Amino acid sequence: MESIVLGDVEIIRVREWQGPFAPALAVFPDIEPEAWRAEQRWLAPDHWEPAADQYVGALQTWVVRSEGRTVLVDTGVGDDRERPDTPQFHRRQSDFPARLAAAGIHPEDVDVVINTHLHADHVGWNTEARDGEWAPMFPRATYYLPAADRAYAEQRQPHLFADSVAPVLRAGQAVLWEDTLRLDAHLTLEAAPGHTPGSCVLRVASGGERAVFVGDILHSPVQLRAPACNSCFCEDPAQAAATRRGVLERATDTKELVIPAHFAGAGAAEVHRDGERFTVTRWAAF
Repeated sequence: MESIVLGDVEIIRVREWQGPFAPALAVFPDIEPEAWRAEQRWLAPDHWEPAADQYVGALQTWVVRSEGRTVLVDTGVGDDRERPDTPQFHRRQSDFPARLAAAGIHPEDVDVVINTHLHADHVGWNTEARDGEWAPMFPRATYYLPAADRAYAEQRQPHLFADSVAPVLRAGQAVLWEDTLRLDAHLTLEAAPGHTPGSCVLRVASGGERAVFVGDILHSPVQLRAPACNSCFCEDPAQAAATRRGVLERATDTKELVIPAHFAGAGAAEVHRDGERFTVTRWAAF
């Protein structure tokens, strides 16, 4: 099991998938190939496949145990979803529930589900097919969804909304929140818009140690060297870049472990300023 402990909080990593995803220039259109090659020593092979010029990423759920509760941060792609615009996600089949179980987490054990934003690879296992209908996968959980993403998801991603969001709303298990929300003494949700209208971060502070789950504010560590450059998935590029810089600056100032949704390899890192850019001080020990 891949896990670390920060103060009184345990963080467990459960991977759904990891590997080459798409050409690097397609995912990061503003980052030239030379920038990847300049950082090849530490980007390859975990984050970039040089021979094919492929961005390497991961689909994963972060499990946070805090004050006796089990919290899931993002829920991956899910199985059997209609995602024709993304072949890697379309009608996917995986063993993710078994991987959760291997980490000691069963659906009835989950108290809280956090979607850092409502994109297809962050909400899929919110639900499961049951008796021919989509139903919440975690029967006891409260699902925290960014309020600003609700209308965006319903209008722009109707398949996603129908199979992964609407069922938890109908079940009365969803909380639509905005701005800042304190979950317990160690965990706080904060709005961090740009990637989507409701994109957010989850901050952890316990026993003098800190972490921040940043969702898709960072897709790859190459963005530490080019923090103004977005992925092709960012809805508001200017706001996304400003949010990214603000999150990274705070992480360096407060020594937060930065935990993105899609970093492969070590999965998370401590960072520090390097002029106008950032660099990795230490990779996490997952």
